[in-house]
Amino acid sequence: METQPTPIQVRVVNRSPYPLPDYATAGAAGLDVCAWVEQPLTIEPLGRVRVPTGLYLEIPAGYEIQVRPRSGLAWRHGISLPNTPATIDSDYRGELQIPLINLGTEAFTVEPGMRIAQLVLARVERLSWLPTAELTPSERGEGGFGHSGLNP
Repeated sequence: METQPTPIQVRVVNRSPYPLPDYATAGAAGLDVCAWVEQPLTIEPLGRVRVPTGLYLEIPAGYEIQVRPRSGLAWRHGISLPNTPATIDSDYRGELQIPLINLGTEAFTVEPGMRIAQLVLARVERLSWLPTAELTPSERGEGGFGHSGLNP
């Protein structure tokens, strides 16, 4: 039997009439978040909009919330985020707004209460730079984009 990790509490103010984001299944990594729009909002092909949610978060220090596209909207309609995953920093206190882009060929309508994205809580590690004159060699070296070829 799989045990679930202890949830990290995130303080939230919900000014929308919709329920708080929730996991669709016991094994889901992301919580579905709803659009808080008074009337349908159309996104033309290649158009971008910021969709309000009515949610205000207090994310604990050492964490971020990543906003990711919903796979069904992305696959069926080309609805994604222009900066996926988007990061909500722990010190941000404004309304959570979801940036959506329509990469599809037809206009798409966001309906009031529609599940438009998913939220994933992630731990954030801080780095400190260690200036050096040389880096340790690796097998890859300076091989960049496509360095390993296209075939398996």
